[in-house]
Amino acid sequence: MKQDATKTCTMAAVTNTGENLADLSQTRPLLVVFLRHSGCPFCREALAEIAEKRDTIQQAGVGIVLVHMYDDEFAAEYFARYGLDDLPRISDPQCAVYRAFGLQRGSHRQVAGPRVWWRGMVATIFKRHGVGRIIGDVLQMPGAFIVKNGEIIRSFTYNTSADRPDYGEFATCELPGAKS
Repeated sequence: MKQDATKTCTMAAVTNTGENLADLSQTRPLLVVFLRHSGCPFCREALAEIAEKRDTIQQAGVGIVLVHMYDDEFAAEYFARYGLDDLPRISDPQCAVYRAFGLQRGSHRQVAGPRVWWRGMVATIFKRHGVGRIIGDVLQMPGAFIVKNGEIIRSFTYNTSADRPDYGEFATCELPGAKS
């Protein structure tokens, strides 16, 4: 049942370019990154890493789609700071696509617990990602998925908002059913 709901929502999730995830994932696997609110230093850190590893990811034949909780005008400006404004993106202020992919709102411990504070300090101060104006649900957990042919074939589970995959490795390690 959950897979059917996810697939239906995947089909309905339309990017800023008018394409849906299911159609985009027919031509190549997609790294679909669900972001936290705009003021989150971990969101900014994720965008910086995706920008840094973008060429490696795309040269491996994997597309990138960003899912966010902002209006598209703000998103274009926000992602432009990282050179990612040309990527397909899905505006989901109601978090319907987040829910369809199984991403829930976190507890206060998951988004502001001791481990999160330490990593937040590193991301904010030492890595200079800072914090900003909050647009979106501060409790919404992020997610990362590989979608191929309209199906989720890999996912990264966040236990706290401070967790993160190595996006390059996550997107480019051997995919199930890949031909050598």
